[in-house]
Amino acid sequence: MKIEVVSDVICPWCFIGKRNMDAALAELAQDGVNFEVGFRPFQLNPDMPKGGVPRAEYRIAKFGSLAKSHELDERVTAAGKAAGIDFDFASMKRTPNTLAAHRLVRLAQDVGRQPAVKEALMTAYFLDGRDIESPEVLANIARQYGVDPALLETDTYMAEVEEQDQAAREGGISGVPSFLMNGYFLFSGAVPPDALMESFRKARVVLMGRGEV
Repeated sequence: MKIEVVSDVICPWCFIGKRNMDAALAELAQDGVNFEVGFRPFQLNPDMPKGGVPRAEYRIAKFGSLAKSHELDERVTAAGKAAGIDFDFASMKRTPNTLAAHRLVRLAQDVGRQPAVKEALMTAYFLDGRDIESPEVLANIARQYGVDPALLETDTYMAEVEEQDQAAREGGISGVPSFLMNGYFLFSGAVPPDALMESFRKARVVLMGRGEV
């Protein structure tokens, strides 16, 4: 069975949700319950211009003030620590357009490295303060995980990524991360590992009862 996560690479709760999912799946694997994992694109800011905008400018426009932004960052930082993530919001200078990063995640699917590339992009953005719209940053991650960097200079999968992003919105997804199993929507949110394990087990039993394998 396949678990798919609809998420954005610049969504901190998506990073927390991925780490929680990794922990839950590791526990399930010890019991012989295994899943294939994939990722679908979702742009938090589908109208973000290419090149992005300064993060402070973006956060003020979205939340009304830098004080409110810092308050929310503190909440995320505390939640991140529980998932083993040390967010470094101070090092993040720009909020990028994420279409190119999502396309790299799609390219990584072809070489069986999609979860690793998703993790690498989030790590680069949230822990290292790197611009994950930068062609150089994307090319370095591509090389590291066996994706041909030359593909980043083409339109390969770009239309597919845009269509999947739009399909998620038209399908009613407005909050991420959102989790699906074999194409069926399960829930949204950065759910703790224990709750994820229970949900995945129950969904698996229901789908097996329907004859899905």
